[in-house]
Amino acid sequence: MDNATDCVTYKSWTSVSDAPSGQLVSVANKTGVGPILPMLVFLGVVSTAVGSLGAPLLVTIADVDDVSLAASQWTLTISLLVGAVASPVLGRLADGPHRRPVILSATAVVCIGCVLSALPFGFGWLMIGRAMQGVGLGLVPLAITAARDALPAHRVGSGIALLGVTTAAGLGVGYPIAGFVTEYLGLAAAFWFGAAVSGVAFLLAVWLLPSSAARPRHRVDVTGAVLLGTWVTALLLVCSQGPDWGWMSPRLLGMLAAALVVLAGWTLWELRATHLLVDLRLLRHRSVLAADITVVLVGLGIYPLLSLVVRYVQAPTDSGYGFGASTLVAGMMLVPYSIASFAASKVIRRLLRRMSLETVVAVNCLVLIAAMVLFLTTRANLIMLLVTMTLAGFGVGCIFAVHPTQIVRGVPAEETGSATSFYQVLRYIGYSAGSALSATLLIGTVPAGEDTPTDTGYDAAAWFGIAALVVALAAATILSRGTSPAATDPRATLTDSERGAVAVKP
Repeated sequence: MDNATDCVTYKSWTSVSDAPSGQLVSVANKTGVGPILPMLVFLGVVSTAVGSLGAPLLVTIADVDDVSLAASQWTLTISLLVGAVASPVLGRLADGPHRRPVILSATAVVCIGCVLSALPFGFGWLMIGRAMQGVGLGLVPLAITAARDALPAHRVGSGIALLGVTTAAGLGVGYPIAGFVTEYLGLAAAFWFGAAVSGVAFLLAVWLLPSSAARPRHRVDVTGAVLLGTWVTALLLVCSQGPDWGWMSPRLLGMLAAALVVLAGWTLWELRATHLLVDLRLLRHRSVLAADITVVLVGLGIYPLLSLVVRYVQAPTDSGYGFGASTLVAGMMLVPYSIASFAASKVIRRLLRRMSLETVVAVNCLVLIAAMVLFLTTRANLIMLLVTMTLAGFGVGCIFAVHPTQIVRGVPAEETGSATSFYQVLRYIGYSAGSALSATLLIGTVPAGEDTPTDTGYDAAAWFGIAALVVALAAATILSRGTSPAATDPRATLTDSERGAVAVKP
């Protein structure tokens, strides 16, 4: 088909979704990326930003709804919990012919959740709305799968890398916007803004998202999803309820035992089920195993830093630390994180000319450790806090840009959705566990009769993050050993369509 014919055919469609099966990629190959990749990036950023709205608003939610900071922390944790369960379910559906309606439905649920959170129905309805917003956290792997099918061959890898960093960037974008809107228009306005942008994302997806009707149908493993949600919820309760229940209380130990039993049952089920929620056998691929283990530990170690910084700068000065900052200033502290995350996705090509994917991950684990050390030692200086967030954003951006390519190169094309969704599950498990544990460490230092934790609580949370990141570094280093040169050289391991993405060209 020549270029003139391509142009005529493209113009005859009302939208990209009307493109005949297989023709979309043909046009993309000749005319370039077009609006599809920007739309997918926007969808990923919006869904993640909305899902993260809770963090800069924790103090405000506690004041407006008259609940404790520990309770308001759950407005963040519950979104991450739902995201962990939604990711594999949506990913399995995305591997079949229903990707387009699934993405549209999930985006609509996010929009409705924002509306519920904005309405003055009380804290319970706010929690329900926040849970619905967590569904959007499962949209990133769907966007990655759509990019692999729709983008021209030479842009697939770079598109996947860019989508991989949207989660980190979305966190950084959502915080300052939420802080600004809340400061000047109130708490409800932040959620109305989330409803507006998710509505725009829905309309763009309706217009531009291509169909995947030609792909084979997959059944959803409902039992696996229920078991996954059960053990993750039980584990998060263990992480968050220690100070209230007692770390050695029968109640907490029983919950921990239940979480481990259900986890074992879920693992056995997924290894034997006919229709898998996630294929745990994919972990036999060293690149997939490395990415999955590392992302849990990185999420566990670095995600708490975001809410720690927000809470620290908002702490009243009479507490002996903090700056008594407004919600707007607290949200703006995340701007360097967002900028550095995007910058990382741009410089990753140069890094990969000089080192393997695994080495990039290990080096940036060191960057994240340095960020946590700076928070531990220099957080009393506002400028150093900004430097800390810049380092954290760059390190996370590099790691999250590389991980999807590590996974994609190790699995068959038809399993991309499930593999990246399991990666998202582990990422959000790390995030949610880190969120719960950091809050627990802070709450454990609150003096009797007061609401504000002591400065030593931030020390404890920082040391916990450093420990998790050191283990992540060790895991990334150990798993890269013994790999053949062909497996560590990006030019040898990536497909032809992905080589351009990692910039290994001379």
